[in-house]
Amino acid sequence: MSSSHQNPNEDGDVYDHDEPAMLDPNEAGEEIEDDGDAAMDSGSEGEDGGDNDEIMQEIQLQNDSSAHFDAHKDSIFTIAQHPLYPNIVATGGSEGEDLGGIGYIFDSTPDAAPVLPPSYQTSPNEPVERKSLSPIFTLEGHTDSINALTFTLPNGEFLLSGGLDGKLRAYASPKGKVQPWKFLAEAQEVEEVNWMVPCPNPAYPNTIALGANDGSVWVYTVDISSKDAPLQIVQSYFLHMESCTAGAWTADGKMLATVSEEGSLYVWDVFGEAAMAGLTQENGQTVVGLTATDQRFAVEGGLFSVAVAPSGAFVVVGGAGGSIKVVGLPRLGAEASGAAPAGRGGAGAASKGKGGKQAGGKASGAAAAAGQAGQILADLQAQTDGIESLAFAPPPLTLLAAGSVDGSIALFDSAHRFAVRRHIKEAHEEHSIVKVEFVQNSRTGGWLLTSCGMDGVVRRWDTRGGTGMANSGFVAEWRGHRGDGEGGGVLGFVQGDGSRIITAGDDGISLVFESPLA
Repeated sequence: MSSSHQNPNEDGDVYDHDEPAMLDPNEAGEEIEDDGDAAMDSGSEGEDGGDNDEIMQEIQLQNDSSAHFDAHKDSIFTIAQHPLYPNIVATGGSEGEDLGGIGYIFDSTPDAAPVLPPSYQTSPNEPVERKSLSPIFTLEGHTDSINALTFTLPNGEFLLSGGLDGKLRAYASPKGKVQPWKFLAEAQEVEEVNWMVPCPNPAYPNTIALGANDGSVWVYTVDISSKDAPLQIVQSYFLHMESCTAGAWTADGKMLATVSEEGSLYVWDVFGEAAMAGLTQENGQTVVGLTATDQRFAVEGGLFSVAVAPSGAFVVVGGAGGSIKVVGLPRLGAEASGAAPAGRGGAGAASKGKGGKQAGGKASGAAAAAGQAGQILADLQAQTDGIESLAFAPPPLTLLAAGSVDGSIALFDSAHRFAVRRHIKEAHEEHSIVKVEFVQNSRTGGWLLTSCGMDGVVRRWDTRGGTGMANSGFVAEWRGHRGDGEGGGVLGFVQGDGSRIITAGDDGISLVFESPLA
């Protein structure tokens, strides 16, 4: 065919291929609009679209996990780990829009994942397909997403689930066994459950606290001796004016710290020991109470995270704009209170109101025990966006880690006026960090920190620093989830002693990662 071959256009005119074609802008717009109807897989491998497809496939194929659990049909919002059998994990999430909530208990041991037998393979060289881990038990009965789960302490006899339907459901396992599980009881006092944490106080086993969207805080205990009502309310609190976003027990399980979207912090005297020692405020319920009306404490945008120092000397709260406040706590113990724990259900204000020699004899000790209670000890600002997660290193280390929506991790030294020891600005690039947690075992010295984020990656850091990622202390990372922008992210994890990490994925998958570093 000659290079001067001429073709007619729509108006019957002709144009020559040897000369550039001049199109009317309107015609160009029409052509672009028509091109939009082309199939997404159109184009050759050498075109941009083909290259992008290849790159996306490579990202999706990268999977560092040793096992997976994929029974969920939608996002996994929460994950919990059995305190005695760390291989036993519970996950909770959504079955899909308008389909209620669903949860599962499964064994995260990679050997528990079945594989296809050779008879299912179409050729001898075909790799054996790894099948999903199988559920031990299904958590049903929630009419909306399950977004909070916890096993009770100290023995994990019960699993409790909280949902956006406001229901609190309890499941039981025979003592000392991990299966079979069975539904035990249900309670509902709120519209939505935001979070749940187990109480570590050995005097009050099988007790948990939860926070709700209406700002209320509830403490329940599971008592199977009460067949009619095994879920019993220990305390309920109503001082937060907006949604209660996070809660944390002191290490001894005697006090509970909670924060709210309106910027308030309350530390509750759950079992009445502070009241008996004369350490509660006038309301008889709290040992510390701070709100945004105190300008020194005000955080515009609210508070989202809370952690209590292992020593119990102070509580740390994190909020919008990267703001972190450190608040002193009273010394509450045998030496400070001079009293045995109150009975189940908490003494609260009633104990404080008791007169006579018992109350008067504690007056001088109470002043000393109060110490710096309620004082703002530090006001920290190292990050630029909301503080989603706070975690303390195990003693004798004195580090505090803060994970931010800006994708960074800040490390503060509480023993040196909360000096910033390291700011890992690109910890999860520009993707929000969901959780940070120190590895708790004697082999690692407590220096290792694990983090996850909306980039779909789990990373581990040596908080002493190092050569990885420009001296950030980067040690390792694990991939397999879809990241932000692809309908994914890691919404939580559990890690036991650090040797195995199990995730909750926004993509509906739970992955099991093995870590020889711990």
